[in-house]
Amino acid sequence: MATHERRVARETPRKTAVRPTAASKPAGAIEERDAVVIRFAGDAGDGMQLVGTQFTMASAAHGNLVCTLPDPPAEIRAPVGALAGVSGFQVHFSSHAIHTPGDRLDALLAMNPAALKANLPDLEPGALLIVNTDTFLPDELHAAGYASNPLQDGLLDSYRLLAAPMDQLNREAVAKVKLIARETGRCKSFFALGLALWLFDRPLDATLRWIRDTYAKNPVMIEATTRSLNAGYQRSAALRTPAVQVRVAKAESEPGRYRQVSGAEALTLGLLAAAHRTGLPLVFAGFPLAPASEILHQLFEMKQPNVKVIQAEDDLAALNLALGASFGGALGVTATTGPGFSLQSEALGLAVMSELPCVVIDVQRAGPSTGIPSKAEQADLLLALHGRHGECPLIVLAMATPSDGFAIALEAARLAIRCMTPVIVLADAYVTGGAETWRVPTLDELPAIDVRHAKPSAGKTFQPYGRDEHLARPWAIPGTPGLEHRTGGMEKEAGTGNVSYNPLNHEEMVQTRARKIDLAVDTIPPLEVNGPPQGDLLVLGWGSTYGAIAAAVERCQRKGMSVAAAHLRHLSPLPKNTGDVLKRYRKVLVPELNAGQLSKVLRDAFLVDVVSLSKVQGRPFLVREIEQKIEELLRNA
Repeated sequence: MATHERRVARETPRKTAVRPTAASKPAGAIEERDAVVIRFAGDAGDGMQLVGTQFTMASAAHGNLVCTLPDPPAEIRAPVGALAGVSGFQVHFSSHAIHTPGDRLDALLAMNPAALKANLPDLEPGALLIVNTDTFLPDELHAAGYASNPLQDGLLDSYRLLAAPMDQLNREAVAKVKLIARETGRCKSFFALGLALWLFDRPLDATLRWIRDTYAKNPVMIEATTRSLNAGYQRSAALRTPAVQVRVAKAESEPGRYRQVSGAEALTLGLLAAAHRTGLPLVFAGFPLAPASEILHQLFEMKQPNVKVIQAEDDLAALNLALGASFGGALGVTATTGPGFSLQSEALGLAVMSELPCVVIDVQRAGPSTGIPSKAEQADLLLALHGRHGECPLIVLAMATPSDGFAIALEAARLAIRCMTPVIVLADAYVTGGAETWRVPTLDELPAIDVRHAKPSAGKTFQPYGRDEHLARPWAIPGTPGLEHRTGGMEKEAGTGNVSYNPLNHEEMVQTRARKIDLAVDTIPPLEVNGPPQGDLLVLGWGSTYGAIAAAVERCQRKGMSVAAAHLRHLSPLPKNTGDVLKRYRKVLVPELNAGQLSKVLRDAFLVDVVSLSKVQGRPFLVREIEQKIEELLRNA
């Protein structure tokens, strides 16, 4: 039967064919699963980011917990059909708590041979493989590096293959709508989405609402995309071959309002919440530089009152604009990525010297130089800690998950205002582009952020560089009578803020600025440990490694291994109990998406010979990579 279906698929491309494995369920069967990992892949113009996003929204609306990994190509205009132009979007949806987008794939939707070639190694044997047969032509096969057609040469015999002529079926679906050829091609992604929504029992409602809202001013596209979506959905539902519909039950969650949120959205919402809690105007200045641009776009689109968004001519100008806003009494924020962050180093020194609160978000990407601009890396840690001339300490934070962007933005604003200092938030392309299910907090759950602007005192000379109990100087609004003062990049005289070249004063000010950052440790939470409080092994991470570490440690704990996990969100200063926690374990493993930067910091600060697990491939850790390293260390202990 399977052979007949393959032959029919080749000879009559209008048919949709499924080639089952020996373990396939009977026709119309429903397979219940706890979780599924699916990846959508195709050429950069195939709309895979759109398909993945809409599938994620449908899964969240259905009540599943979700975690995603967008993987756009690094090149903007790679040759059509080339491996360099493959765009992917991975979705892990589940009925229970999940930490990562998943390791191995349960399903792959490949829109062309290059997408198949690039992603097939990640697909589990016996998993579902959906391909667009219309693209498996000689030129595209050659561009992908195939010597023969994998649909015919037996390469895919170990997978459950659903082969559909998506281009042709999509053209038939929209034939009655007046579209130009380019618009017809754009609808193809909705046909593929419809196939996937039926196969995994996802509802259409969320996608149909999105179509109506997005194309509200273009009724022709509403009709066309709706037709294509329904055609794909019905094509899957009408299959008479042993296609199994997979069903993942809704997750049980604590009461509350839930939504799917990306890391960039969470950071944006966190900044808006910080402006609300402080009562300050928010001034965001940024230069479009991927992958940080999404935060700039989000703030533009949200159009909130009391929020000013400025597109600067470069990243140095963006930070100077944010710093100027802070000088004027607003909450100044900017977001950039590695190259722009390097450009901002001098202006960060100005922010430290003038002791003004601002927030700088660095969405790290694979470098150096242009590097692989759409891929993730954690290689800016040492730059954030030390990448400025002079003694220039400041506060450095890191977001752990996409939804953590909300809390980390609030924490950055709180510390910046409390300590009167710039605060760096380290994110990366993986954690800001990814999305997960998030319980939306109520307003009374948001932390308080105390803002104390200086007020003139009768009979007293204003001391712009006087200090409070946190060693923070007063935040004086320019133009306030009695609070006239100067600031800038020249060294300040203690108290008065006058320009000073006195060597002893310079030493005093350097030490005071450093002590101010050190004192912030009293206001940050201690490092928490998940697992035994002492023992054989601690796995310590920071930033976007959180999910893979948590999942790997949980697996090993279920096997009876003595292993614990801890995660750093505050990197400067480190939590007060960090050294004590490290010394309670015989070995400390630090997985990082760099060449071992946190490992160097910990060895220097605590004289602990940590074991570094580095990955610099532009891709996040797989759970099994950390799990295997844990097993190796415990086996050799």
